[in-house]
Amino acid sequence: MRLLVVEDDKDLNRQIVAALNGAGYVVDRAFDGEEGLFLGETESYDAIVLDLGLPKLDGVAVLEGLRKAGRATPVLILTARDRWSEKVQAFDAGADDYVTKPFHMEELLARLRALVRRSTGHATSDLVCGPVRLDTKAGRVAVNGQTIKLTSHEYRLLAYLMHHMGRVVSRTEIVEHLYDQDFDRDSNTVEVFVGRLRKKLGGEIIQTVRGMGYLVAPAADGEQAGKVTGPAR
Repeated sequence: MRLLVVEDDKDLNRQIVAALNGAGYVVDRAFDGEEGLFLGETESYDAIVLDLGLPKLDGVAVLEGLRKAGRATPVLILTARDRWSEKVQAFDAGADDYVTKPFHMEELLARLRALVRRSTGHATSDLVCGPVRLDTKAGRVAVNGQTIKLTSHEYRLLAYLMHHMGRVVSRTEIVEHLYDQDFDRDSNTVEVFVGRLRKKLGGEIIQTVRGMGYLVAPAADGEQAGKVTGPAR
């Protein structure tokens, strides 16, 4: 999962990014509203953490710009402003959640997990597909009840595919959501990590839909994988 943090306080920005990296996310950062709006419009994110009191362009203007551009990315507002009228303004502009400074980092992480979960149609922190269970809260993966070890790249790939169970996900989309803007992106590496995951997970959890991408589905649904006709992003 790939996130964007738009926060002008460099120390706080660094702390948030470090916590998100530690939780398994890939994170881009911006320190003013103009940069945040540019990245939000031109890059693909699973959620955005957005401060309101930003230089050059305030957070509400950034949010309005993203929504006018058709970006439906979940946005969590992070700010020292706590007046109810400002919260209403942010929600009316398109915010999905709101955290007031000072805050506990664990709360921020929990709210982001919930945002990503809801945006992909999941009700709980446990994602289950056949014998595979992914605990997004603990960052653990189990197959038939047995915990397996994954590298950070393998975990991020599996988490993205399982958040989007039942939908074909293209290699391009995977690359956009697994690597930050400075990474030398190569879609061929996706095939390598898919191969490693298949060996660790077993079965046919990750289906290849020729010419389109990958589909996570239980073995019982595997016969339908080749019949998917809708284009992947």
